[in-house]
Amino acid sequence: MTPDSLRPEVRWAIEAAQAKQAVDITVLKLAGAAFADYFLLCSGRSQPQIQAIGEAIEERLRREGVRPAHREGKPGAEWVLLDYGSFIVHIFSERARQYYDLERLWRTAERLEFPSPERRAEPRDKSEGGAAQP
Repeated sequence: MTPDSLRPEVRWAIEAAQAKQAVDITVLKLAGAAFADYFLLCSGRSQPQIQAIGEAIEERLRREGVRPAHREGKPGAEWVLLDYGSFIVHIFSERARQYYDLERLWRTAERLEFPSPERRAEPRDKSEGGAAQP
């Protein structure tokens, strides 16, 4: 999986999250899952940032005519979920992300990690077991 192989909607959501300085952005490709093809996971460092990331993603996708089927997470929440049908966005506080540990629960999923704002570099593709791909 590469950034270019992702659906445009997922790339737009990633770009919106990056614009709001989301950290630890990861895409999981959920092979065989009946409810979604991808999870987009990211973290915010404060509750206002978590809300801002969610709002930025919704706004960016709305401009492209894409609306969430469902949204969870009230102001002040440590986890916001945006369900776009074929992909689900999870925006966590760092504490909630460690607690729910979706990366561990979906450890066999193919993953693509995007660098945090302070250490911009090329996205890293990780296969099952977490080994970096060339």
